[in-house]
Amino acid sequence: MIDIGNVVQKLNLNEGCIEGANVKVRMLSELKECFADTDAYNVAMDAGDRVVYSVSSIEPGGEDGGLHYGLGMIMPGKIGDEYFLTRGHLHSKRSAVEIYIGLKGKGTMLLEDEDSGESRTVEFKENTVVYVPGYTAHRTYNIGNEPVLYLGIYAADAGHDYEAVREKNFNCVVTETGAGPEMKKRSDYLK
Repeated sequence: MIDIGNVVQKLNLNEGCIEGANVKVRMLSELKECFADTDAYNVAMDAGDRVVYSVSSIEPGGEDGGLHYGLGMIMPGKIGDEYFLTRGHLHSKRSAVEIYIGLKGKGTMLLEDEDSGESRTVEFKENTVVYVPGYTAHRTYNIGNEPVLYLGIYAADAGHDYEAVREKNFNCVVTETGAGPEMKKRSDYLK
């Protein structure tokens, strides 16, 4: 018998969560290594810690063929010129893919090939679907003035490898410029 309570979930786009799901909140103090401009980060922290993003997830099990999904919400803001972002991750099962569906707000997703280090950004906004290939680290940025909300869908056995990203970080950052958001090499950003 199918348990309807596990089949149908309600997305609360006003609160940025899946009703009844566990919510992981990421504070600015947890994301220091994500931002390239440590001076700007320290100034922001002196002004007080704050929520950068949250994710509520439904993970019904790890069976073959199963899917997990999560509703993410990234707040608007910047550290210096760098937009607020998610920690980003690779999948533990590197071949696993993920689908992101933009629900609200304006963002961009940074994609980085694990082997070559080649990076690119793709626009991510309401009614946009982004396919993240396997072996690809991915991080989402809020480049607008309102929260970005999205649904991420991935294989139950994909797993999340945050440690690989924490150790190496992404090769690029996304910053605000007079012409709009721009991807820059992390090594060149503060020169």
